Amino acid sequence: MEVVVAENKEQPGKGRLGTLENPEAYENVPGNVIPIIEREFDDFDNEAEEFLAQRLPEHEFIGFRLKQGVYGQRQPDVQMVRVKLPFGGVTPDQMDAFATAVEKYAPLEKGHITTRQNIQIHHVPLRDMEALIREISAVGLSSREGCGNTVRNVTGDPWAGVAPDEIFDPTAYAGAYVRYFVRHPTTQLMPRKIKTAFTGSDEDRAITGIHDIAFISRERDGVKGFEVRVGGGTSIMARVAPTVYDFVEADNGDYIKVAEAVFRIFDRQDWLRVNRARARIKVLVDKIGIEAFRELVDEELEGDWVGERDFDVDRLRFDVDEEESAPGAPPETASPNGDRTEFERFLEGNVQAQRQPGFSTVEVKITRGDLTPEQFRGLAAIMREYTGGHARSTVQQNFVLRWIRDEALYDVWQRLTELGLGEAGAREITDVVSCPGTDSCKLGITSSMGLNRAIKERVDSMRITDELTKRIHIKMSGCPNGCSQHHISSIGFYGASLKVGGRQMPAYIPHIGGNFEGGEVIFGKRLKSRLPAKRVPEAVERWVRLYEAQRDEGEEFNAFAERTGAEPFEAEVKDLTLPAEFSLETMQQFIDWNRNSPYKVERGEGECAI
Repeated sequence: MEVVVAENKEQPGKGRLGTLENPEAYENVPGNVIPIIEREFDDFDNEAEEFLAQRLPEHEFIGFRLKQGVYGQRQPDVQMVRVKLPFGGVTPDQMDAFATAVEKYAPLEKGHITTRQNIQIHHVPLRDMEALIREISAVGLSSREGCGNTVRNVTGDPWAGVAPDEIFDPTAYAGAYVRYFVRHPTTQLMPRKIKTAFTGSDEDRAITGIHDIAFISRERDGVKGFEVRVGGGTSIMARVAPTVYDFVEADNGDYIKVAEAVFRIFDRQDWLRVNRARARIKVLVDKIGIEAFRELVDEELEGDWVGERDFDVDRLRFDVDEEESAPGAPPETASPNGDRTEFERFLEGNVQAQRQPGFSTVEVKITRGDLTPEQFRGLAAIMREYTGGHARSTVQQNFVLRWIRDEALYDVWQRLTELGLGEAGAREITDVVSCPGTDSCKLGITSSMGLNRAIKERVDSMRITDELTKRIHIKMSGCPNGCSQHHISSIGFYGASLKVGGRQMPAYIPHIGGNFEGGEVIFGKRLKSRLPAKRVPEAVERWVRLYEAQRDEGEEFNAFAERTGAEPFEAEVKDLTLPAEFSLETMQQFIDWNRNSPYKVERGEGECAI
């Protein structure tokens, strides 16, 4: 393996202001980060019609539509659109637009919040997709480079700007980063995608450790900057991103310059393109080590290309004074009349005080990350009335309402309850996270959304009140890839299969003891167990009860798992791993969750690496 250092590929910079590569207009309202260019929609319409008329080969059209955030599904003749919400920011008008798009174009009448703070809309026919992406652009929503070998949605801490523990709010700089790299020639056809995160706190609520490149707020002698991490990721060969620079200045654009140097080096590694499944920047960093990688970046920063670029952050930065538009004191508010138990539970589990006195955030627990048109519109109305228009999606597939007056919290909870969104326990054991799995993904092996439903029902039925047990996190993916972030969950699963005689059975491989909280990323230990899908909820309950029965005083789940090792967990479910012989009595075990026909592995070619 040879790491390519020489300048052997043309990598031009941005064009002049106002061009397709470097659009001039930026609207600094929450959610309006990516500039909209009408010409791109005309191009998409033309290319789509050429493909539908069979005048454009499919492999050529796939690459084109992926850059517009339109992704193929396992179901024929329909697509998914991945709408980017940089750092999760969204406006009430955009929430209304999602509601309308879902009503008009999505047969299942739901939009899905992903673990990368996007909104995905599934099962959309191609001709409808032409209209959908054009319509949502009217409110500043963009799917540009939501897919493909590009810089994907830039995630961030949903509490940025209001968190008491923040060093400084990185939102403005995350916005500048998005605007610099969207449509950038260097980042249109890299060996693979780049996932980015920004966080302002060492609590690291953006989970920087699992990203290709990430930025953590730092200050030195009154100068704002970032610690830069490179080379993290889940899926195969999971790695925690090491620090490549302890401090890179922010306001002078050095953090963007360093990022481009990293991407230029990555883009030239043609040996990574041979095996697209492993063509991630973490493979390069792991191969040569972070010290050698830093030397490559240092050398790249000496290149002539630096003088050809404009790293002016002032031109690009995303500045919005949320406090200025925060709501005033309401003329009157409601309060609980009688039993306050449910409301107090909601306050405990979903509400956090902002660093600004008198204001709080409310984390809305979104079951399986799915929102109906009614819920999109209802949340938009709450945003207008109670938040000054400020909200962000989260990497836990939830939704954070910001700038809520403390005296209005009961009113907001009532409104959420009317929408079916008032459930307590955000980021607790009942807040189960999953990817879409075989509901839509070509790479899916199992119905992770169906398992999500089954596990949540089981955990809800356990009526857990123990405070330590409530801190357990449960995530599942429909394949070994990391879309649900199951690697870093207290209890995580990924989809697999079992062969029983001549038949197939849906199954899951469990991980125990992963962590993403408190600024430390730990990958869970994979158990030597393969559980039939229909037995997974029973396994979860057994592990929870094992923990409660055998833990030391005050011992959290992960500490218990570290102390005991994998063996007790494997022994607790050994009988569940034994597949049943096919019969009328056991037939349901050969049918996946939310399905009504016998299970069969049908895994297509995903488009993640195209």
